[in-house]
Amino acid sequence: MHEHTIHQHDPECPPTGGFCRTHELNILLLAALYAVSRALSRSLAFNESLQDVLRVLHDEAEMRCGMIAVVDPESGNLTAHALHNPDGPGLIDVQYQPGEGILGLVLEKQRTIRLARIADDARFLNRLGIYRPELPFIAVPIKVGGNLRGVLAVQPEREEDGLLEERTQFVEMVANLIGQSLRLSLDVEQEKSSLVEERDSLRRTVRHQFGFDSVVGRSAVMRRVFDQARMVAKWNTTVLIRGETGTGKELIANAIHYNSPRARNALVKLNCAALPENLLESELFGHERGAFTGAVEARKGRFEQAHGGTLFLDEIGEVSPAFQAKLLRILQEGEFERVGGSKTIKVDVRIIAATHRDLEAAVDMGDFREDLFYRLNVMPLFLPPLRERIEDIPDIARHLLNKIGNDQKRKLNLTDMAQRRLASHDWPGNVRELENCLERAAVLSEDGAIDVDLIRFPSSRERPSPRPQRSLATPAAVNPNFASNPEIDIDDPNLSEKERVIAALEQAGWVQAKAARILGMTPRQIAYRIQTLNIEVKQF
Repeated sequence: MHEHTIHQHDPECPPTGGFCRTHELNILLLAALYAVSRALSRSLAFNESLQDVLRVLHDEAEMRCGMIAVVDPESGNLTAHALHNPDGPGLIDVQYQPGEGILGLVLEKQRTIRLARIADDARFLNRLGIYRPELPFIAVPIKVGGNLRGVLAVQPEREEDGLLEERTQFVEMVANLIGQSLRLSLDVEQEKSSLVEERDSLRRTVRHQFGFDSVVGRSAVMRRVFDQARMVAKWNTTVLIRGETGTGKELIANAIHYNSPRARNALVKLNCAALPENLLESELFGHERGAFTGAVEARKGRFEQAHGGTLFLDEIGEVSPAFQAKLLRILQEGEFERVGGSKTIKVDVRIIAATHRDLEAAVDMGDFREDLFYRLNVMPLFLPPLRERIEDIPDIARHLLNKIGNDQKRKLNLTDMAQRRLASHDWPGNVRELENCLERAAVLSEDGAIDVDLIRFPSSRERPSPRPQRSLATPAAVNPNFASNPEIDIDDPNLSEKERVIAALEQAGWVQAKAARILGMTPRQIAYRIQTLNIEVKQF
C-alpha cells in the first residue's frame, strides 16, 4: 500500500531540475547505503548494529527519528525496540497491534507504507511524540525468510519534493540489509546455542564416564579413597596417587579432574616411564624450532597444553634425579623454558602424579629427591591392591563384563562358580589382570555365559599370602648359568609385544639390561613393560 505524491519542477533548475535533484539524492543515498552495509558488517552484536544503522540514516541519509519495532513472538504485536533521536526524548515502551496505526497496518498488510504528509492521515498515532506532522513518513517491513520480524520507520527531513518514491526504495533496501543481517545473527545464535547444548551434554557424559561412579568399589577401604578424592577435587592441591600397577590410579585422576573447578579445561596425561629422558623433556616443556634435529617447528609441551587444567604424570617415580630438578622448579615457580628457548613461560596447572614405587625408600637410597617428594606428596591417596578388597570383585567383574559386552555387542553373564574362582585368585596384576582374564573368557564363550571352566590364569599358583609389589631383580644374578631360548625370533611380526619382551628376556638370561639392548630399549622402558604386561619374573 503506497501513498502517491505529485512531482513538481524546481524553478532553480528548469527544465532538467528534477533530474539534478534526483541525481544528487541518488549519490547521497548510495553513500548512505554503503555506510549502512559497513555498520551491519562490523559486529555480530545485532542491537549495537541497529543503533549504528539508525545513526547513519540520520547523519548521512537525511532521515530523522529512525525507529525499529520488532514482532513479539508471544503476543504478535509490534514493540518499539531501537530509536535514534539525539535532539529529543528517547525510546519509550509502546506497542502496536495488527491494524493499529500506520505501524500496525504494516504489521497486518506486510507491505511498505509511505505518507507524503503525516498531518493528512488520521491513522497516524504518533505515540512516541517525536514525528513532525508537516513532514513525510516511511514505514517498511523487515522480513527474514518471508516472515515479518519487524518494521523500520523513518521521517525524511525535507517536505515532499517529488522524490519520496526514491527515498522509499532506499529505506526498503536498508530494511532488506537489516533482514539479512538478522538472519545471520539468528543463525549464529542458533549455532551457538547448539554448540553450548552439545558442550554441556559432552561434559555431562564425560563427568559420568570419568566420574567417581566409573570407579567400582564398595569396600570400606575404597569408600575411604573416594571420600578423600572428592574432598581434594574441590581444590588445586597437588595429589600423589599410590598403588600397585593395575589398581586404577588413572581412573582416580580422571575422577578428580572432572569433578574439580578445572573440569572445563584440559586433562593432559603423560606416562613418564614410556619415554627416554631427552624426549621426556621435550614432551613436558615443548621445544623451539631448530632446538634439535627434527624440530622443524615450535611445539607446545604438556605443561602449556594443560594451562588452566590438570596434568597427570603417571609413573613419576621413574624419572631420573637430573630431570627431577627440572620438575621441581616448575612445581615451585610455575614457570619454565621450552627446549632450545630462552623465554620464560608461566602456566597455571594442577598436578596429579601417580607411582607404584616406594618413594620413601627411593628417597633413602638417593634415587628420588626429597624436596620433590614433599612437593608431590601434599595429598597422598593409597589405592589398595585387588587382593585386599576381594569383596569388590563381583561388582568390578560385572562392570568389566558390561564394557566387554558392549564391545562385542552381546550380553555376558558370570556364573556363581566363576565368581568364586575369581575370588580365590591372588591378582598380582590387579584390576587390569582381571579385565584381561574376563576378556579371554568372553572370547571363549559361545553363548555369553562364563562358567568356571573359562576362568583361566597364566599361573597355577592361587591365593598366596599377601606380599609386597614384586621386585624386578633379575634371576640371572641368582643363576648366571640360566640357558637362553634361541628358538624364538623376536623380529617375527606375528609376535605380540608381551611375547617379544619375554623372548628377549629368555635370550638375555633374564638380565633386563641385556634384554633392553636386544629390543633397542632403555632399562627403564623394559622394566615398565614388564610391569604393564604382567610379565612374571622367573625365580630360580
